[in-house]
Amino acid sequence: MRDRVIGRLHAALGAGAVLTEPSDRAPYETDVLGIRTGRALAVVRPRDTAGVAEVVRLCAEAGVPVIPQGGNTGFCAGATPSGDGSAIVLSTERLNRIRSVDPVDATLTVEAGVRLNDAQAAAQRHGKLLALSHGGLSSTIGGNIATNAGGNNVLRYGMARTQVLGLEVVLPDGRIWEGLSALRKDNAGTDLKQLFIGTEGTLGIVTAACLTLQPAPTQAVTALVAVPGSDAALSLLAQVAAEMGQALSAAELIPRAGLDLHFRHRGHTREPFTQAYPWQVLLELTAGSRFFDLAGGVESVLATALSNGTAHDAVVSASEAQRQAFWTLREGLAVAQVETPGNLKNDTSVPVAAIPRFIAEAEVAARAVEPDCVPIPFGHLGDGNIHFNLNPPTGADPAAFIARWPELTAAIEEVAVALGGSIAAEHGLGRTKVDAARRLKPALDLELMARVKQALDPEGTLNPGVML
Repeated sequence: MRDRVIGRLHAALGAGAVLTEPSDRAPYETDVLGIRTGRALAVVRPRDTAGVAEVVRLCAEAGVPVIPQGGNTGFCAGATPSGDGSAIVLSTERLNRIRSVDPVDATLTVEAGVRLNDAQAAAQRHGKLLALSHGGLSSTIGGNIATNAGGNNVLRYGMARTQVLGLEVVLPDGRIWEGLSALRKDNAGTDLKQLFIGTEGTLGIVTAACLTLQPAPTQAVTALVAVPGSDAALSLLAQVAAEMGQALSAAELIPRAGLDLHFRHRGHTREPFTQAYPWQVLLELTAGSRFFDLAGGVESVLATALSNGTAHDAVVSASEAQRQAFWTLREGLAVAQVETPGNLKNDTSVPVAAIPRFIAEAEVAARAVEPDCVPIPFGHLGDGNIHFNLNPPTGADPAAFIARWPELTAAIEEVAVALGGSIAAEHGLGRTKVDAARRLKPALDLELMARVKQALDPEGTLNPGVML
C-alpha cells in the first residue's frame, strides 16, 4: 500500500516533489536543535494548494499519516516525524508566493511557505509593518500560525492569532476550506479560522493566510537599562507603560549569565555600560506619527527611574547602528544558547506580576535537581514569557546533562503552573510536551481538545502524536 501511495504521489506532483532517498529526506527528519530525529516514508513538496490537497487526500485514503512542516525551526518536535518511517512529511517550502499586498486595506496575503523575513519585507515595501517579529526569521508564515507564534512585539500587537484575518486550509480528508477573508468584522457564526491557529497542523494544514498590517513606525527609540534585579525590571516596565502607553512595543529581560555566554560565543566583550550589571532591560518604543515627542518622553521616564533607584544606568540609541547593537545583545544570547551543547530550552509563561517570584523559585527547583546548572532566565518581560533556560555545569558532559532534561523541565513547569502560568507560551506542545500537558493541564481541557480532534480528523491522519 505504501509503495502504491508513493507511486501515486510521484504521478500527482511531478519530478522532484517526492523525496525518498535517505540523504534527501535527512534535512526534514531532524529538528533545528539537531537533537530529535525521526524517519519519514517520504518527503513531499507540493507547489500549490491543490497539490497539498491531493497529497492529504491520497494519504487519507491509504491511512498514511501526514506531518506538516514549515521552516522546521520549532523547538518541540512538532514537525519532526517519529522513528517508525510510517508517515509522509509534507513540506510547504514551495508554497512561497506573496499573493497580494493591499496598503489601503492594510492586508498582506501570503502562502504558508513564505518566510517571515520575506513577509516583513513585502509589507515594508508598501510602507507597512507586519508586527509579527521574533528571532526565527527563517520560520514560515504557516508554521508561525500553526504554533501561534509570539516574539518581541506581543506586548503591543499580540500573538500571531491577533494578526490573522483569514486562512486557506486543507482539511484532513483533502478538502480545501476557503476562509481567506480580509474582513475585520464577521460575526456570521463560528470563527472557524481559530480552529487552525495554534493547533500545530493537527486539525488542518494552512496553505495561505491574510494578515493584518500596521502603519510603519516613523520613529523608534531603543534603550538599554541596567536594573538591580528582576523586581526592579518589573517596576521599570510599569513606569514606562504608565507614562508612554501603547508606544511601548518591546520589553526584554537580559541576565548577566546570558550576556556572558554571548560574549564568550562572539569571542570578545563589548559591555554597553562602564561596568557589568546583573540585569538589563531592553526597551523599544515606536510611533506612527512624527508629531509625537517620543525621544523626549523616553528620556523623561528614564530620568525618573534613575532618580528613584529603579535603574542603575541607561543608554538610549543614537543611531540605527546602535539600535541594532542593542538588539544583537538580546538575540545573540539566544543564538549562543542554541549553539551550546546541552543547553536546555524552556518556554513557560506566568502572569507578569509573578515574574520575579517565578525566576527565584525556578532557580531553586532547578538546582534541587542539578545543583551546578547555570540558569539563564531571559525574554519577554512585557507578556510574562520568560525562557528559563539552563546551561550544563561548567566542564560537565553535555550528554549527561541532557539525560537530566526531563526532571529539570518538569521542575520548572511545575513552578510556572503553580503561579498561574503555562507550560507552553509560544512554541506549542509538539511531541516533547505531550506528557507535561497530560500531567499539568486540566482533564476537561484535554477532553475538549481530543473531541475537536476527533470531529475534524477522526482517522488521526494529521500530525499524530502532536499535542495529544
